Amino acid sequence: MTQAPEKTTADDDLPPVPEGHVRLTIDDRVVDAPQGELLIRTCERLGIVVPRFCDHPLLDPAGACRQCLVEVEMGGRKMPKPQASCTMTVAQDMVVNTQMTSPVADKAQQGVMELLLINHPLDCPICDKGGECPLQNQAMSSGRAESRFVEEKRTFAKPLPISDEVLLDRERCVLCQRCTRFSRQIAGDQFIELLERGAHQQIGTEETAFGEGEDFQSYFSGNTIQICPVGALTSASYRFRSRPFDLVSTPGVSEHDSSGAAVRRDWRRGAVTRVLAGDDPEVNEEWIDDKTRFAFRYTQAADRLLRPMVRGDDGELAETSWTEALERAAQLLVAARDGQGPEDEEGHRKQGVGVLPGGRVTVEDGYAYAKFARLALRTNDVDARARAASDEELDFLGTRVAGTGPDHVSFDALESAPAVLCVALEPEEEAPVVFLRLRKAARTGTAVHHLSQWSTPAVVKTGSRLVRCAPGDEVTALGTLPDPVAADLAKPGAVVLVGERAAQVPGLYAAVADLGARTGARVAWIPRRAGERGALDAGALPTVLPGGAPVADAAARAELASRWGVTELPSDAGRDLGEILRATADGELAGLVVGGVALDDLPDPDLARRALETADVVVSLEQRRTEVTDRADVVLPVAPVINKAGTFRNWEGRDRRFATTIDPSGGSAGRVGGTAATTLPDCRVLDTLAVEMDVDLFTQTPEATAAEFARVAEALGGHRGGATGTFASSRRTNGALAASEAANAPFVPGEGSADGAADVDVEVIDVEVAEVVDGELVEVAEVVEVVETPVDPTSGRALRLATWRQLLDGGALMAGEPELAGTARPPKFRVSAQTARRLGFAQDDPAQLEGPRGSLILPVEVADLPDDVVWAPARVPHLDGEVVTLAGLGLHHGGTVRLHDGSSS
Repeated sequence: MTQAPEKTTADDDLPPVPEGHVRLTIDDRVVDAPQGELLIRTCERLGIVVPRFCDHPLLDPAGACRQCLVEVEMGGRKMPKPQASCTMTVAQDMVVNTQMTSPVADKAQQGVMELLLINHPLDCPICDKGGECPLQNQAMSSGRAESRFVEEKRTFAKPLPISDEVLLDRERCVLCQRCTRFSRQIAGDQFIELLERGAHQQIGTEETAFGEGEDFQSYFSGNTIQICPVGALTSASYRFRSRPFDLVSTPGVSEHDSSGAAVRRDWRRGAVTRVLAGDDPEVNEEWIDDKTRFAFRYTQAADRLLRPMVRGDDGELAETSWTEALERAAQLLVAARDGQGPEDEEGHRKQGVGVLPGGRVTVEDGYAYAKFARLALRTNDVDARARAASDEELDFLGTRVAGTGPDHVSFDALESAPAVLCVALEPEEEAPVVFLRLRKAARTGTAVHHLSQWSTPAVVKTGSRLVRCAPGDEVTALGTLPDPVAADLAKPGAVVLVGERAAQVPGLYAAVADLGARTGARVAWIPRRAGERGALDAGALPTVLPGGAPVADAAARAELASRWGVTELPSDAGRDLGEILRATADGELAGLVVGGVALDDLPDPDLARRALETADVVVSLEQRRTEVTDRADVVLPVAPVINKAGTFRNWEGRDRRFATTIDPSGGSAGRVGGTAATTLPDCRVLDTLAVEMDVDLFTQTPEATAAEFARVAEALGGHRGGATGTFASSRRTNGALAASEAANAPFVPGEGSADGAADVDVEVIDVEVAEVVDGELVEVAEVVEVVETPVDPTSGRALRLATWRQLLDGGALMAGEPELAGTARPPKFRVSAQTARRLGFAQDDPAQLEGPRGSLILPVEVADLPDDVVWAPARVPHLDGEVVTLAGLGLHHGGTVRLHDGSSS
């Protein structure tokens, strides 16, 4: 038994008990604790470590393991048995003795530990948890020196693959119920549960235990591996790979979405072996999604770029030195910038270079791209949005988003908001950590609403009221919100979350801004990619300067020019993504500087390919070989996030700084697949390239770049106010889409109403959704408002298309992760029951979706969509590694499509 602490101040010397608190004594120490606080938390604040397995600060108390027993006295009488400190709340005048001062508590804890170890196998030498196992540690501190158990241990077949990523060893399980509580309370997926009773009780799924039940599906299952205290749940990708004491651990930030989740990267021998959730109560708490946890092998992919390459006279790319590559890139870019390239048949020369950094840049790299475009290339033709975009979005970002921080809308604000409305945002697919916070908020009474096409899993798991509308009718739906939703949004602290997909619906950003003005709700923008918010504030957009000031503001340009040491900056608003690609394809622009852009992510991949083929010069800054690098004249390899320091600015506007995980400068840490890597951060590559063009950027290091950007942003902060000054809703959602046939263009509201939107019918139906009952989300029948625009009955098989990307869809950063790909949600077409009957489809029948540039075959699932609407995933990976995108087929959200029988194809 550990020596007890010294007794503290006498009761007579203590101040009055603060309001809302109680006073109790723990191990002879008097302490004030908030009413309702768990006893084990009060002990933690005193520095007293009470052993436990089932207790977790973010999960509801369970009292399952009984390891945290303490002796409790109330009203001068001791309770007859030791009590579980993880379930008992503090009370006035309570007297508590832990194992530090009570032989009874100490003996009770030793007894519980002996029982827990009865069936536990001696797997420590081969267990992945060995070396960081709470059971090992507490068996030493709170267990007996010898076991009295001589009977045969209970055994199970092991390991059981609960999913492609999670393996279950039932022999090691101590039934703490952390995993089951996480799945039920946090993720809402119920993917693992307690089975059987008594001595036969075990953790598992009905499918793995009995060969029946639903398939395992969850985007958050990896968290159960991390919180499991005994190694019963292990990672298939990490199994038998390393010992914790062989690893070097570095804190970092997720590069997979805009949440900025804190992570810990563990690595050895120059390669990351696993990623764990970091502890950040203000952002991701202790949870991350499986994509963040498991998608890290892309940095070791076989197609990783390790040396600069230049295209020779034979038309082939060949590795070369950095010096030669930078000199060649500078020569080509100067010629393209100044119109000194080759003449066409009519004697004309192209002039100008567009810059496409991509949406995964750090703040430092985004700033370097913005500065390189305006100083070295003398243009505002820079756009980091590698997706469907619009002029209206530029206005919205400039006036509503640029320069805002966590004091505007934060994760904590979502949790405490009386109501949240999600518009053009599917949080579980596009911002999983945001989804977890919304679900937590819903469990405590926040009214969560979704404006969408169907009751997605996120809608059900957050107990949302679904305002359902046909794709393209979102603007009308926001203008005619049901009274309960409008009333919720009028409450102080309400929040409207709008996703980047709003750019695909003309007028939707303006409608969101108007809704915020009408109701007083705060509006926040949540993009998919980690770098988009930082790229906005860094000025990597055609109408926005670093710091969020508009390009059109002459005073802001003058201030920035002064700080950059030049006399003037380009004053005309630059071209956006679509306009840059079209100008290049049409022979107006001579060249492109392209960062991490995947062509199949773009709204018109064919236009992008034509632009790359037509350009006189293409300089690519990339991590791996892509379609862009295959067409580039110069390829400059840049470092992934594990090989550089930097900052991601998350959707809140919160800077999430991270240090270099693995220094690529030399040794085994600087090798990929046995080959030494010479990659550099984008900001340093651009700085050196600019020097070759006789321009100084002073962005040699991420640290220097961050410091300069902070000074510039502060100086230009007073000039914020909007990219163009007004919300001018445009029918052109992106220049890249205009080449599509009219039938495949994004839906444009008609002329049937005063505000330019089509006439709509509003009806009320009953849908199975969920609500909060006694702190738990349960499915009930809920009245849901529906906004629909009927399709012309003479249109035959014509449907309106709704689409967005799923979280696990074979994206570029999922390379080399077959286990993770195996846990993705199966891609399906979804239609209403009436539409399925009209078209002759039954559940799971194959259907073929036609597009101008191809077709896609998937099974059909009946869901609660509006009639004459089909939902399809925007990106579908195939088993052969190929990816089909709806944009590649010439299809976009709100467009008219046809669905045919796919059984014969």
